[in-house]
Amino acid sequence: MLEMKVLKMEDTVKVLKMKDVIETIEEVYRAQSAGASAIYPLITEEFVPGSAEMDIKSGWLKDAGIYGLKSVSWFEQNEKVGLPALLGTILIFDAKTGAPVGLLDGSHITGIRTGAAGAIGAKLLAREDAKNLLIVGAGHVATFQAAATLLSFPGLEKVMVYDGLDYDNADRFAKNLRGTLAADFGMENVKAEFTAVKDIAEAVGQSDIIITVTPSREPIIKKEWVKPGTHFSCIGSDMAGKEEIDPQIFAGAKVFVDDIEQCINVGEIEIPIKKGIMNRENISGIIGDIITGKVSGRENNEQITVFDATGTALLDLLTGMLAIKEAEKQGLGQIIEL
Repeated sequence: MLEMKVLKMEDTVKVLKMKDVIETIEEVYRAQSAGASAIYPLITEEFVPGSAEMDIKSGWLKDAGIYGLKSVSWFEQNEKVGLPALLGTILIFDAKTGAPVGLLDGSHITGIRTGAAGAIGAKLLAREDAKNLLIVGAGHVATFQAAATLLSFPGLEKVMVYDGLDYDNADRFAKNLRGTLAADFGMENVKAEFTAVKDIAEAVGQSDIIITVTPSREPIIKKEWVKPGTHFSCIGSDMAGKEEIDPQIFAGAKVFVDDIEQCINVGEIEIPIKKGIMNRENISGIIGDIITGKVSGRENNEQITVFDATGTALLDLLTGMLAIKEAEKQGLGQIIEL
């Protein structure tokens, strides 16, 4: 008889701490660099352009002894029927037997592991003296980006938030962020100032780190606004045709990705490559190559750096296993028989 652990979103919220998740995502990137993982082809479907889409990501972590998948969807109109816009389900299997190990709600895991990924890109590539962070997008995932980046850069002085569709949403987000960080992440003594911005060009010019988390299909940020030494963690482009920053930014930038093939097909580098602004050879490596010392990151304080993070199932699988182990310690979750 097969048994499997089931964790609801509430369980994952209770057991996952951002610091632990950042360490877990670094472990995933290290495994990728060491060749101890496999990422399988992405399945995507856009049911309604710009407002209803899904993708299925899968992979194998050899040293962890697990494989599995995550199905995630974003349906913009879900709030009208009492459901969250972002829904996800993670299924984990034992790589030695093929037996199912866990079934987890993926909504919180997707947010927290994505926040960790964006912050790791900044930690490895941004200037050490970075003071100003700009988050482009004020949705669900933006909170996790703020929390993870502030943990990685406790010296940040200003966090700016931009929502090109709804300034009031960005304003609410910025005003509530300090309380959210304290309540949801235990971050009580954050010194940074939080502010919503209307003038994106001015905000970009002030920023040392820019994290983009939108579903945009048109560049939001123009190259001429960007000051030397800026780092970008591009999170939102995870489907063909999505684009958040001016493709000309990639000309001369040092570029890292989370998975080369996936980023070429659906990431922020998709369009710059199609336009001939950069090519595969201009990719400096996968982000884990910096962690393992295969390649160097930033070379000087004037260099523009970009981390294209499309997100892989590997992040969800190892974060899911972390949640299962912590849930067992705390007596949370359910065991079901199949």
